[in-house]
Amino acid sequence: MSNFQRDGSTSNSHVGRAFEARARKALAKRGLRLESNYKVPCGLGAVRKAHAFDLGSDNPKVVVECKSHTWMSGDKVPSAKMKNWAEAMFYFHMAPQDYRKIFFVERSVRPGRSESLLAYFLRTRAHMIPPAVEFWELDGDSDELIVHEVRA
Repeated sequence: MSNFQRDGSTSNSHVGRAFEARARKALAKRGLRLESNYKVPCGLGAVRKAHAFDLGSDNPKVVVECKSHTWMSGDKVPSAKMKNWAEAMFYFHMAPQDYRKIFFVERSVRPGRSESLLAYFLRTRAHMIPPAVEFWELDGDSDELIVHEVRA
């Protein structure tokens, strides 16, 4: 039986909550005061259902999804995580159009290469990304923030 828990962590949910707190702090430094578990109505037609984004605000209108995923050992692509990221893009697509949308991830560089997990996602899943999503990476060691171009 495989254990997919992050090395050195109590649980993957602890890792996610800690990263969300770091993301919230980094965004606050840039003037965005955000609430956790922020709900907005999402849907493709007239019927909408509240969806909880990791972070968000009414003023300014912004929703944020945070992901603290890394490359798998042995240089393998974490395909289940990529599906999770694609699902986040779908929720951005269904969110109200007047909200700013930020996808905030922990920077993870593929061992032996220079490609980050986010760069891999942008390269291989570009067809799944709705317009105007911002992609932000936070380095785990230095807290350096890398903001990528907004997808038009």
